[in-house]
Amino acid sequence: MHPLRYFGFVIILVLLVVLVGPLIMPIPPLQEPIAIADLADADSRFIEVDSIQVHYKIAGSGEPVLVLLHGFGSSTYTWHKVMDSLAAQGTVIAFDRPAFGLTERPMPGEWSGENPYSDAFQMQLTIGVMDALSMEKAVLVGHSAGGSIALQTALAYPERVSGLVLVDAAIGEGSGMSGITRWLANTPQMKHLGPYLARSLAGKEGDAFLEASWYDFTKFTVEDKAAYRKPLQVANWDVALWEYSQVNREFNLNGKLGEIRIPVLIISGGDDRIIPLVEGQQMAAELPEAQLVTLAACGHVPQEECPEKFLPPVLEYIGRIQP
Repeated sequence: MHPLRYFGFVIILVLLVVLVGPLIMPIPPLQEPIAIADLADADSRFIEVDSIQVHYKIAGSGEPVLVLLHGFGSSTYTWHKVMDSLAAQGTVIAFDRPAFGLTERPMPGEWSGENPYSDAFQMQLTIGVMDALSMEKAVLVGHSAGGSIALQTALAYPERVSGLVLVDAAIGEGSGMSGITRWLANTPQMKHLGPYLARSLAGKEGDAFLEASWYDFTKFTVEDKAAYRKPLQVANWDVALWEYSQVNREFNLNGKLGEIRIPVLIISGGDDRIIPLVEGQQMAAELPEAQLVTLAACGHVPQEECPEKFLPPVLEYIGRIQP
């Protein structure tokens, strides 16, 4: 065989392996899922919003209303150490965003219109939860990726947001897929393999991410680990997580922070290894009315690791902005 023909054959073979191989690779099934109702806590509630069964918890009463938005890989559990203290000030609502916790996970092809795992839908869902619970305005408290949703919601629905608390908010560069990464994630090959890759959250990679989120990981308890693992027992959690990961773009803040006309509290863990402190500092410098509070010896989840440091500035802020 002529060398050029040989090399051409090899190239074709490699392309077939690269392009076709991932499409025919069998994906092992997940363990038998557990029904969401069987995983719910005693204080769990469910409400249908925008055709999705949303898991939420509520505490307190009256004004102000606080809506708590968790971050990537998290759930309402992240607020369990601070929710009662916040509820002493008014009504507190925490809900699981689609792809996380015990909120319903629609599968591709089951929805029409906006993808329920997109930022745009989750902004709409935040307002939808408020409407369903008859809440006209609220202070949005967003942690990590939930901080991005909180900020985008304040920009899109300024009349519905009375305050913003951004906790180690993931709104800078790297907060979503872009460029070649996004293109690859949407190829048929990655759509097939993606959910399998998402399962790494249930293994060592997920454990490493959790450990990196804490300044002192010895405070992370057996109960904490069980709570983070619980949503990984829901049917199709891997497909939903991949859909969430590949649908969202990086949030472009250029020229937008100046549009926020309400006081904003920014809380940053002084030892956050996930979202560097400098990002909180930059955001505080660009927002018209921002206060930055840095919590020493705290990592990426101060509401869990350092609730005694997290609560005072939040409670002071709530008291300051109330009419």
